[in-house]
Amino acid sequence: MNAAQRHALYQALQSLDPHPTTELEYKTPFELLIAVILSAQATDVSVNKATRLLFARANTPQALLELGIDGLRPYIQSIGLYRAKAKNIITTCAMLLERYQGQVPADRAALELLPGVGRKTANVVLNTAFDQPVIAVDTHIFRVANRTGLAPGKNVREVEKALEAATPRAFRRHAHHWLILHGRYICKARRPECWHCIIAPLCEFEPKTLPPH
Repeated sequence: MNAAQRHALYQALQSLDPHPTTELEYKTPFELLIAVILSAQATDVSVNKATRLLFARANTPQALLELGIDGLRPYIQSIGLYRAKAKNIITTCAMLLERYQGQVPADRAALELLPGVGRKTANVVLNTAFDQPVIAVDTHIFRVANRTGLAPGKNVREVEKALEAATPRAFRRHAHHWLILHGRYICKARRPECWHCIIAPLCEFEPKTLPPH
């Protein structure tokens, strides 16, 4: 895919959704951080269901720390790996209070020091909460980048680097959300819905799928 095609691809996705955002529900950077930690190997729907109740009870580092691991678990036990996530979240809250006065740092290195926060989670927080033009590569984005020919790579780090190079500056702010939503609803893993895909004319995937009869 050449530079003109990449620009056209993002322009098409922008035309559908000029101001995309995460489907995780949050009001503060801290709530987003907790939601993203919980979302690992879980759906946004399941996380939102849990955090609606959790954040009504405790939505600051101090409040969650006071809730404790045993108090947190019942709120998130419907989510996969909830025991490990509960431990990580409580430790993260303690670190935020000790090192950052309870604020979420707008810095990747600082974020990645928090338990349960890897590069992908850090990038989601930086992009969504702090408007930084970074791209977090999850399974959806990895698939779309490789399948379309936009930014092929053998692993998520390769794809992230390729997307950084391939994405025009004008589209960097929202690229993450355009690609993840496209992968979630159109360019699906088992059977991409090419018949109503706005970027199908630019996509290198072959053969294109046809609508079900």
